[in-house]
Amino acid sequence: MNQFEQLKERLSEVGLKATQQRMVIFHSIMTSKNHPSAENIFEQVKSSNPSLSLATIYSTLETLVDKGLVKKVLVKDGVMRYDAHIGTHNHIYCTNTSEIIDFEDEELNQMIKKFLASKNIENLNIKDISLHIEGEKIDKRKSVKIN
Repeated sequence: MNQFEQLKERLSEVGLKATQQRMVIFHSIMTSKNHPSAENIFEQVKSSNPSLSLATIYSTLETLVDKGLVKKVLVKDGVMRYDAHIGTHNHIYCTNTSEIIDFEDEELNQMIKKFLASKNIENLNIKDISLHIEGEKIDKRKSVKIN
């Protein structure tokens, strides 16, 4: 099954029609190496899709978030970014480069779950845990390494 067929299937699974606009936007975010904003997606797709407006991108992203296909990531500058990685994971936000780096750590997730369980929180069903860490890159030219 090719990538577009997979995207169509995922849209269909959540009850959405695979319109051309949804496919373009969903494909853009799924193939992004970072966590793009609506404006980033608009800049990426506008030359090949000139009829696609920024308002349509915003509303489509909200629909994808509502259906659980994409997550929102709010960063310090107030810009909403979008993440196609919907599984449990954490983020490191580099304030001096505006990069968002995904990291997964099951041991950390278990520690947080154990901590929350020890607090006897009533009337709350925890659905997801996502840690957001802010820092600055020491050398902006190098990648952040997580061991």
